[in-house]
Amino acid sequence: MQNIIFRPALEEDAAAVWDILRHAIERRRKEGSAQWQDGYPNPETVQSDISKNHGFVLTVNGVVAVYAALIFNDEPAYENITGKWLSEGDFLVMHRVAVSEDFLGKGLVRRFFAETEYYCRQKGVSSIKVDTNFDNAAMLALLQKTGYTFCGEVMIRGSSRKAFEKRI
Repeated sequence: MQNIIFRPALEEDAAAVWDILRHAIERRRKEGSAQWQDGYPNPETVQSDISKNHGFVLTVNGVVAVYAALIFNDEPAYENITGKWLSEGDFLVMHRVAVSEDFLGKGLVRRFFAETEYYCRQKGVSSIKVDTNFDNAAMLALLQKTGYTFCGEVMIRGSSRKAFEKRI
């Protein structure tokens, strides 16, 4: 039986989180994507996420399997959407979603999304917003499967991204 836990990332998780992101960056490169091929994210990004209490992990039997940054009400790029968000109130932004090579294809990112929804409800927030590259097929499929609505496009670090929202 697996012990699966969703929790804030700790300082001692930083190396494992960076390893997960490093492999995800390489997967994106092999898929021919420009996403995450510009030196971002990097180890400093991970340290910043953790120090600001934005980093979250899903562990399986104590091993970090999934990582993302979860940030309430703070994504300036989302103020200028070409399109329209579903809501205008408080929201959670999900950035830097990545799964460990050892846990690919096991449904754990979906589990992370479900845990994130529960976390939002606990905080009284009923909206999750996320963006991704036009060529990130895995994330686009996941967003569709988990009930996210395409809302338009936003510019992130000089690049246009597909923007999605889910009301929970």
